Amino acid sequence: MPEGHTIHRLARRHARLLVGQRVTADSPQGRFEDGARLLDGRVLSATDAWGKHLFHQYDDVWLHVHLGLYGKFRDGLLPAPEARGALRLRLVGEEHWLELRGPTACELLTDAERKVVLARLGPDPLRRRPDADAFVDRVLRSRAPIGTLLMDQSVVAGVGNVYRAEVLFRQRLDPFRLGRDHDAGELRAVWDDLVVLLRAGVRAGRIVTTSPDDRERPSGRPRRVDSHYVYGRAGLPCRTCRTPVQDTLVAARRLFWCPVCQA
Repeated sequence: MPEGHTIHRLARRHARLLVGQRVTADSPQGRFEDGARLLDGRVLSATDAWGKHLFHQYDDVWLHVHLGLYGKFRDGLLPAPEARGALRLRLVGEEHWLELRGPTACELLTDAERKVVLARLGPDPLRRRPDADAFVDRVLRSRAPIGTLLMDQSVVAGVGNVYRAEVLFRQRLDPFRLGRDHDAGELRAVWDDLVVLLRAGVRAGRIVTTSPDDRERPSGRPRRVDSHYVYGRAGLPCRTCRTPVQDTLVAARRLFWCPVCQA
């Protein structure tokens, strides 16, 4: 599932391609036919992202998209390609087109309905005024393990499986330690690191959490195999202590951690 940095990149890209333009909208698949009809001919006035949720504003109507595990956007210069397959929504502007396939959510919301969606979400480290206090408070009030809480979008919005594993390793935190058993300083360090990592992800368009000194090839663009400390490295030696990285299911996703560095 795309993590928060990807959704913020999409919001920025869609703004560059279509904001200020009157769009034509259709739903070749038919599943969003009524919504596309309401968007057709409207001007896209703004785009926004909160966690894993993407929003397009058209006057008093918001298009809300959650990609989920299988959703994907494509875009390009006109002319748009022939519509094929399960194409949920197509938007066409003056020079560019967007295609949306396979999202978990694709719906139109009023301002009030959008506020309801946002009220269910925790603070987003990529917002202009990220709310560290809200994150710390929500974790300290919970008896759930920190490895579970970081996947809870009502605790922190935009963090997924990769960022969860990597930030816990970087902060040397046991993923099974209960939220309430941390101190505020530890949690603020987690938050600050998430801000750094997610912003780097927005800039680079990929998740890289390792420092150059911890990579097999310290110079140049990090290779995929050098990009993470523990994520996807079950059974391989920890980059710090050489203990085999372990994995297990936590919050329905595979969690990776070092049993020594994160003891």
